[in-house]
Amino acid sequence: MPDHSNTAARSARAAHRRGPSRAQVLRRRAFTVVTAVAALALVGGGVAVARTVVDLDTGIHRSDIHLPVAGASAGSSAVPQAQGESNILVMGLDSRRDEDGNVLPAATYQALHAGDGSDGGYNTNVLMLIHIPAGGGPAIGISIPRDDWTTLPGAPDGNATGKIKQAYGYELDQTLRHIVNTEPGVTHDDAYQQARSAARQEEITTVSQFLGGVWINHFIEVTRAAFYDIAQAVQPIQVCLNETTSDTYSGADFHQGLQSLDASQALSFVRQRRDTSGSGVELTDLDRERREQAFIVALAFKLRHEDVLTNFPLVQHLIDTAKQDIALDSGFDLLSFAGDAQRFAGGGITFQTLPIVRYGVEDGQDVNIVDLAQIRSTTAALIAASDHPGTTASATPTTGGPAGGGTTTGETGAGATSAGKATAGGTSAGASTAGGTTPSTTTTSAAQPLASGGIPCVN
Repeated sequence: MPDHSNTAARSARAAHRRGPSRAQVLRRRAFTVVTAVAALALVGGGVAVARTVVDLDTGIHRSDIHLPVAGASAGSSAVPQAQGESNILVMGLDSRRDEDGNVLPAATYQALHAGDGSDGGYNTNVLMLIHIPAGGGPAIGISIPRDDWTTLPGAPDGNATGKIKQAYGYELDQTLRHIVNTEPGVTHDDAYQQARSAARQEEITTVSQFLGGVWINHFIEVTRAAFYDIAQAVQPIQVCLNETTSDTYSGADFHQGLQSLDASQALSFVRQRRDTSGSGVELTDLDRERREQAFIVALAFKLRHEDVLTNFPLVQHLIDTAKQDIALDSGFDLLSFAGDAQRFAGGGITFQTLPIVRYGVEDGQDVNIVDLAQIRSTTAALIAASDHPGTTASATPTTGGPAGGGTTTGETGAGATSAGKATAGGTSAGASTAGGTTPSTTTTSAAQPLASGGIPCVN
């Protein structure tokens, strides 16, 4: 009679030598693209599966640009980078087109509540620096408000200053016109892709200088369509709100507490920055930043607690989305990033929004006025705290500005309660994970750190 126990042991050892199964590789790498896209489109990302299934590396858009491009302005010191750590700049574009400049399906525009292919532009409406420390410590996601007024180092289209989000669009316009006017042999498609690469370089340089010379090793670029497609593939997604609110501009219409959103609602959730209901709820663009962070955390929570990546057609859809609506730098190692993405979902990342001093007007535009020294010291402190998690020094100086100043006291992870509006956290009927367990929630404001691992309640 055969010894089945020994046979099983030999099979297990053989499997260990062979490494993960095809299904395990597929799920792990699909997880990467979803988690990363969320941090977009918020965060973009990518997935590479076994060649017998599909090789995303042969289809995703890449830019062969010079990284890192740290360049502190005169009189400031570059933020040092330790060996083995990485800084990834996430750029979420306002464009209503895909990475090739093509218009989207009509049904997508209808769901986006954001006009059509002629609307929007090439502003980077989402800017987030993801710092991954060496040695597997906790990562930090630093959101940069899109309307911060700053110097544009390349003065694209003749603009020496502008909103930090405008560097991309100005450079794209300038480079595309130059190629079209001086290189008639270049096809429009090639000229467009060259202009996109130049735009990414200018945005990365602008952000690096703005933050005080932070070395940016990689970028992830995501279009608005990528966010919608990913949300549609994994819907519903649970979020939590501090107040009942609605907004005719974004299409938002949400009740207080925990609730499940479909893809169209999810887009409205991350786009809302005003309340038009007359309820007295006051929202700003900084609350929109916090919504983006909260959605990343909520999506990561879903992926960790629900088995949504065993469906091959769904995974294939995510891969196709990545190819169409995501771009990376040429040196971005997707497989290496997969391990970090898994860790983020389990609570291994905290998000913080950089402070502003006040709202103002520059060149006829509504902008955020910032204290550049404060921005740079805050960034350096957040990175240092990520590299040395035992330290507890305040990362955001208290200034009393619109961002609220200072950091919160106490924990802000799942199950913790922080200062601010602590009235939320109730659950709606049927709101639960696939396993029937209602996730823990914690109330936060835009000025507080936001830890992954639960479902945060936000304004």
